[in-house]
Amino acid sequence: MSIEAFDVEKVRKDFPILQQTVNGAPLVYLDNAATTQKPNAVIDAISHYYRHDNSNVHRGAHTLADRATAAFEGARQKVASFINAQTTDQVIWTRGTTEAINLVAASWGRQQLKQGDRILVSAMEHHSNIVPWQMVAQACGATVEAIPVDSSGTIDLKAYTELLDEHVRLVAVGHVSNALGSVNPVIEITRLAHEAGALVLVDGAQAVGHWPVDVQSLGCDFYVFSAHKLFGPTGVGVLYGKRDLLEAMPPYQGGGEMIESVSFKGTTYNKLPYKFEAGTPDIAGVIGLGAAVDYLNAMDRAGAARHEQALLEYAQKKAQGVSGLRVIGTASHKASVLSFVLDGVHPADLGTLMDQQGIAVRTGNHCAQPIMDQYGIPGTVRASFSFYNTFEEVDRLFAALEKAKQFLM
Repeated sequence: MSIEAFDVEKVRKDFPILQQTVNGAPLVYLDNAATTQKPNAVIDAISHYYRHDNSNVHRGAHTLADRATAAFEGARQKVASFINAQTTDQVIWTRGTTEAINLVAASWGRQQLKQGDRILVSAMEHHSNIVPWQMVAQACGATVEAIPVDSSGTIDLKAYTELLDEHVRLVAVGHVSNALGSVNPVIEITRLAHEAGALVLVDGAQAVGHWPVDVQSLGCDFYVFSAHKLFGPTGVGVLYGKRDLLEAMPPYQGGGEMIESVSFKGTTYNKLPYKFEAGTPDIAGVIGLGAAVDYLNAMDRAGAARHEQALLEYAQKKAQGVSGLRVIGTASHKASVLSFVLDGVHPADLGTLMDQQGIAVRTGNHCAQPIMDQYGIPGTVRASFSFYNTFEEVDRLFAALEKAKQFLM
């Protein structure tokens, strides 16, 4: 199937937010690595829940509760199938990728880590995959060490292998770098870690929206991601874990739903997945995530991925023709992120001028300050593409960039 077979104009009609002007120009939304837009199917599913089924889940003895619970648990089954989890109860609802990582750090980490243990984290990680490990390491006497990344934004596998020893208990790595777009070799990283006796957590926030993810094929022990980067709502995320690990981990929070019985003599905890889901969840958000999964499953995802890759290659080629522009992150295997700096121009100034022309990009360190420090820059301008973006929008990005250059330089 050719790239032309992917009908981007038809897809764009599913996303109402794209059909608007910003500052007098048609919106070009290129901030997909921060959050993706939502199709009508997701918006309608959330609205339907609040209009027709709004109720708490699991405990109600009435029709609305039954319908809400069926939709809520149905979404869990959809997500489990979407990532090829072995069982539905390995899918834990969280508030997002950040909480999912914090859950593992607080529950597994505080139970398992001790003085002298080591945690390896790649130098390109999002702060959410650095700070929770630093916090638990400080509490337990462990250390957090960076896996080197070369100047192209590629993990140095030789250096990584040399870091692995019997004291490494966990390796935490992003599937795709949000700041650079690098696609990391997580299967090889996981294999090497397991050979050394370490567990692996993969931050999949930037991957699940671009191609199918099979957690069994990856082999990782934990996989985490957020709904809002998967065309679903904000405030909902997923922790997948291997069953034996989840069973052995203590609860993360206490309260309703996570208990089996409570008395002042002691409390017994609920089974998976509910042991980790204290309190009333974001029911509408979970249902919205289920609708997002349905939407993606109905799409030609291979065609969408080819379209995104073509957009990235087109943008990278155009970037080569812009004087003073330097691309940050040139790994040979990238997802659809183009991060760059312009000589003598602060990224924030460039982003503001582009916004005035209807171009939405992200500027700053992208919550990845260590890798920005390695490059010796305060941040970048980041254009991140999704399957609803077009080649014409890439042209508009660079036309706006040239116009901004004339004003700033």
